[in-house]
Formats: sequence, C-alpha cells, structure tokens
Amino acid sequence: MTSQTITAAAAGTWRLGDLVVNRIGFGAMRLPQTGEALVADAVPRERDQAISVLRRAVELGVNHIDTAAFYFSPLRSANELINRALAPYPDDLVITTKVGPGRDPSGEWLPHATPEQLRGQVEENLRQLGRDHLDVVNLRIVGTGSIAERFGALAELRDAGLIRHLGISNVTPAHLAEAQAIAPVVCVQNPYGIGLRPDQDTLVRTCGEQGVAYVPFYAIATTGRQAGATDRDHPEILAVARAHGASPAQVRIAWTLHRGPHVLAIPGTGDPDHLASNVAAGALRLSEEEVALLDSLHGQSR
Repeated sequence: MTSQTITAAAAGTWRLGDLVVNRIGFGAMRLPQTGEALVADAVPRERDQAISVLRRAVELGVNHIDTAAFYFSPLRSANELINRALAPYPDDLVITTKVGPGRDPSGEWLPHATPEQLRGQVEENLRQLGRDHLDVVNLRIVGTGSIAERFGALAELRDAGLIRHLGISNVTPAHLAEAQAIAPVVCVQNPYGIGLRPDQDTLVRTCGEQGVAYVPFYAIATTGRQAGATDRDHPEILAVARAHGASPAQVRIAWTLHRGPHVLAIPGTGDPDHLASNVAAGALRLSEEEVALLDSLHGQSR
C-alpha cells in the first residue's frame, strides 16, 4: 500500500460521547522507551524522535491519542511528551487516558488504586497533560471483582467537570453492565486481535449493539504484548498482505476495523515509517473471502 498520502480519515469516524474521532488513532505506550514497555529498566527513547512522531500523527489526521500516566521510562513520560509536542492542543484532538493500577517512580507496579486514590491519578494526568479536564478516562481493571465503588468515584469526578466521558479497560461483560448502571460508558478497551482473545467476540458485538466504542489493544503485538510484534506471522495473514501489497501489521489493523464500525484502532509506535503504515491501514478494504479466512484463523467466525 502507498502510505504517504493516506490519512486517518480513510478509516471513517465514530463518536466517543459527543466527541468525533477518526477510527485510526495512536497509542502512546511505546513512546517513552525503545524495546519493551512498562518495565523498570526500559531504555528511554530519544525525545526529539518521540515528539516528531506525535506531531506527524496529528498531521496524518490522527485525532484520538491513548495514553496513561503509568506510560513512562527513566527520563520520559508519555503524557509530558504529548504536552510538549502538541500543546496548545488542536480543537478536535481527543486524549484518552487510564487510571487504576499505577507504577512507582522506579517503574514497579503498585496495587490497584482505591476510590480515594483515583482522584490523585486523575489530577496527575491533568498536570502532566497541561489540561483542566480529561476528554475520556478509562478505569483499568485487574481481576473480576466489582468495580462499582471505583467507577462511582470516577463518575463523581465527571460530575465535577474534571472528566468529560468515562470508559473501562481490561474488563468483562459483567463489568460493562455494572458500570453502565452508574454512568454512561463511551468505550471498552480490551486486548483483542486475530487469534487473540476470540472469547471477546461476543463483547465486541454487544458494544456495537449498545453504541459503545470497542478499542482493541495488542492488536498487532498479540501475545507479544508490551514487548511488541514478532517477525513471524501466519501464512494466511502473509497471503492477504501480499494480495494487497500491505504488511502483516496493516492486515491485522484492517481486520479489527472490519469487526464493526464502532471498533477503533490505537496502534502505537516510535517509528515515523511505522506510523504512516499504521495510519494507511485504515484504507485497506478486505474482501468477504479474506475476512472469512482471517476469521477462521482467529478461531471463531462472526
């Protein structure tokens, strides 16, 4: 695929509440470091490279950036890089962040935040991003227990004007129902991709029926998770990629977008070429036969 002239608008749009975003966005997890993310000894990414990637993303029409205060490496913070690169922010830019489990200054994970601690996490995101409100805040979940108390605390911050819209991340269908009984949910963010968590197919459909955005993460990396994608891929994916003159990563992104108009992509990278390629995947249209082939590989057809 030729990626130079393709922008994020090629993927179409969806609404997060009253905010319209292009369905191809950008995930900031990989920005603060090179190599594996979310590890204590990560190698910081060169600042100018990270800033240039963010600015190029906006130039390519990306208006949905996913981040978190716990996306950092020694010397680098994703939120502060976003602030440095993009403030004053474009009027149409939607920044989605996450709260829940945090990391201490050394990079080690902390227990899940209490309802009282969530306000501090929201305020830290506000400070780092240089904003007076957050567009979308996802409550990230660890485990299957009730989220009512924690989600209720975020709903109070929404009522106070610190948060515009709420979402949930790493959740079950029961969590979605529990949250919706408290406040509107505009997005669900879970791990999902070809061959990754086919048990999520029902939740993807449920979100579509309810008008809730479904935002897959690790759609390219799959089981590589924060370590990134491997060099090898399935023959079926390689065959579809060759037919379109595309990369396997582009095919994986395109497949997720074919799961429904409410599915948003947030591939992340610190490489300008990979960025352009990821954005261009929004223009890749798979045939019914190709979708069926990839569905079979995924393990469960629609």
